[in-house]
Amino acid sequence: MKPQDYTHLLSQLKAEYAAYAPRSAALNERAHKVLVDGGSHTLRLIEPFPPRIAAAHGAWLTDEDGHTILDFWQGHLANILGHNPEVITTALAQAFAEGFGLQTGFTDRLQIEVAELLCARTGTELARFTTSGTLATMYAVLLARAFTGREGVLKVGGGWHGGHPWALKGVGFHDQQGYQHIETAGLPAAVCEEVLVTRFNDPDMLHDHFRRYGDCIACFIVEPFMGAGGFMPATREYLQTARELTTQYGAVLIFDEVIAGFRFRAGDTGALYGVQPDLATFGKIIGGGMPVAAVAGRADIMNLAGRAGGRRVKFSGGTYSGHPASMLAAKVMLHYLIEHEADIYPRLAALGEQTRRILERAFIQEGIYARCTGDGNDALPGSSIFMLHFPYAPDHPLAAPDDVFDPAVCDVALNGDVLQLALLLENVHVTHGHGALSTAHTEADLAFLEAACRNVARRLGKIGIKSAD
Repeated sequence: MKPQDYTHLLSQLKAEYAAYAPRSAALNERAHKVLVDGGSHTLRLIEPFPPRIAAAHGAWLTDEDGHTILDFWQGHLANILGHNPEVITTALAQAFAEGFGLQTGFTDRLQIEVAELLCARTGTELARFTTSGTLATMYAVLLARAFTGREGVLKVGGGWHGGHPWALKGVGFHDQQGYQHIETAGLPAAVCEEVLVTRFNDPDMLHDHFRRYGDCIACFIVEPFMGAGGFMPATREYLQTARELTTQYGAVLIFDEVIAGFRFRAGDTGALYGVQPDLATFGKIIGGGMPVAAVAGRADIMNLAGRAGGRRVKFSGGTYSGHPASMLAAKVMLHYLIEHEADIYPRLAALGEQTRRILERAFIQEGIYARCTGDGNDALPGSSIFMLHFPYAPDHPLAAPDDVFDPAVCDVALNGDVLQLALLLENVHVTHGHGALSTAHTEADLAFLEAACRNVARRLGKIGIKSAD
């Protein structure tokens, strides 16, 4: 089907939003004078400008123009308890009042306590903290390459593992190249050649890659639950195949659980599949809203960063690694999730299921065919994550990134800028059709979401946008 042309609609939406949020517009002009594109994270810098947030609590934001906005982005999916949960803010406020929490440049007991919790809940032997998911996955790849003495890195097309050299190939779908594209200028050609890209949830292709390149592959890095690449779970067969092949060929299996970790249970997601990776990376949720990330795994691999391994891998940490306030937030968050696991995760799964069906129903009943990814499977009992898509064919499978980001298959323009801006005018915030539920979201919030989606769908219907015949 020929893609819709949304040029006029986007122009109209941008003009309406500029009039709707004049203070954010003014701050955007000011920001452009001193910040690249007006900010420091590209995904947040929507057109014509992002809402500038003045306050955030639970499921809701308040922008500089005084609008209250229902938020499903929730801090890049980090805020599983909602924005600024009292259990975290109270602990931090008390610590600051008692003269503890800012950088000291020393170690303290909190790092030990958080590492003990993390290792116990993920079946790992050793951990080391850093400050971002990008750094965690980069260090995991370095450890794997050093451990195996090989250079090849196998990843999934559409998988986002951060902004480091071995992660910046095969992230976005490109018509001619699929997922074989290099995402940035400035990378050494040799690095690009070292990265192999396979297809998510395709065990046959995985077998083929290992048959052809197995002796050169240092690691296979994969998300048990695909994040930016489409919000879909791995099949049990796929992850078990990954475990078998990496073991057979002597490669390191890395699970990137920066999104998935502690999202589906109070621990790693790999355990739900019965698969233990050699290394795993964590971030987002474990920090309780503070910058915390970690690499955890087998001691013989992790020790390559320590004295026992001659410190061959310079996973030395940065100034803010193991930051006291961040470690305190992580400790409180992990304890809370562990203690309330039986209540939190079933409720989140139920909210996620309800949200996905609401999104689909709101558009379908207004004449626009829509489907959500994010459902669980036989390994994941439920999911609190969603991504809305507009496939042209009702029976099209949505099991891998190329199923949802190929513009010949799905209306990716509608899923992206159009939907985000149209919903923002209804005081609902999602990022390119996706988001996550938190424990702060309520039934009333979901009713608000449904009404907003119906308003957007009706608006689209008025200008002739409808499902393919």
